[in-house]
Amino acid sequence: MKPTARMHDLGQSLWLDNITRTLLDDGTLARYIAEDSITGLTSNPSIFDAAISNGNAYDDAIRAKTRTGLSGEILFIELALEDLRRAADLFRPAFDETGEVDGWVSMEISPLLARDTQASINAAARIHQQADRPNLLVKIPGTPQGIPAIEEAIFLGIPINVTLLFSPEQYLAAAEAYLRGIERRIRAGMDPKVGSVASLFISRWDVASNKQLPAELHNRLGIAVARQTYRAYCKTLDSPSWKKLAAAGALPQRLLWASTGTKDSSASDTLYVSALAAPDTINTMPDVTLKAFADHGKLQCAIAADGGDDDLTIAMIAQAGIDVDALATTLQDEGAQAFAKSWQQLLQRITDKATKFAALATGSKGADAR
Repeated sequence: MKPTARMHDLGQSLWLDNITRTLLDDGTLARYIAEDSITGLTSNPSIFDAAISNGNAYDDAIRAKTRTGLSGEILFIELALEDLRRAADLFRPAFDETGEVDGWVSMEISPLLARDTQASINAAARIHQQADRPNLLVKIPGTPQGIPAIEEAIFLGIPINVTLLFSPEQYLAAAEAYLRGIERRIRAGMDPKVGSVASLFISRWDVASNKQLPAELHNRLGIAVARQTYRAYCKTLDSPSWKKLAAAGALPQRLLWASTGTKDSSASDTLYVSALAAPDTINTMPDVTLKAFADHGKLQCAIAADGGDDDLTIAMIAQAGIDVDALATTLQDEGAQAFAKSWQQLLQRITDKATKFAALATGSKGADAR
């Protein structure tokens, strides 16, 4: 049995952290589903920027949509949703078979809205309606301004992937927003079944801290924070407030491990997959990490509900000079800035391609006229 199948049997969902039109067209995503137990998918502006810039898979669609008058963000969202609808349909069997727990895809609102609560709510509502798929999560960052947007979106019945979480405290803020949104739906007599995941970013911790730590503490901070967060997650699912909502028919907001590709070339290429095995969680990984784990991954013991000895690891890292709480805030801020930069690059790339195609079309018409 493949390591990916064993992980699935443990109760952890494996999602792909990638989407391209080529993956859909050549059957690669379908093969990941059939052969590697992939049951969902996440996307972000950086992923779409790379997909659109590397090759010509989107050129015909950009050309056609430009001719109809679409441009900028509106054009991109249509491009992205064309891909994500197709992916959502591939995952629909998993969505139905698991009672809407698994089988999701994700689409990000504009990262430029990370500090604007009402604009985030409005954008999430538009994407949810435009997507027209029950198994599409709208990604809203778990920034201080994003938390009330998450609560309101859940209340409105919009499935949400809370992104850019970096600590147990940030996770708990997202979890509490989800619970409040569901509680409000129940009080209003509405269906409490609204999907959500909370995405904790892992490898960025180690990229930021390794250079300040002794070698024996390299690549340990992200895993330690994740295990502390898993402890908070288990406590949330064991709380009276959650059990009351579950009894009413609510879905759990599942904890998702994001940014699980190994960035340190001296470390195992499956480091964050093997170390973060846990039931009722999700690991979303890039293609290279998925292939590595499917080929030679080792399934370690599942994370202990109490987080194991990771408080000691955090204490050792703090003694080495890392302010973990401050770094969590910095990483969330930097993550929001990086996604905003990718978003702007993406829109500029689409604009450049559209301008090029328009110029070629004009030149062609001029040549025909002559």
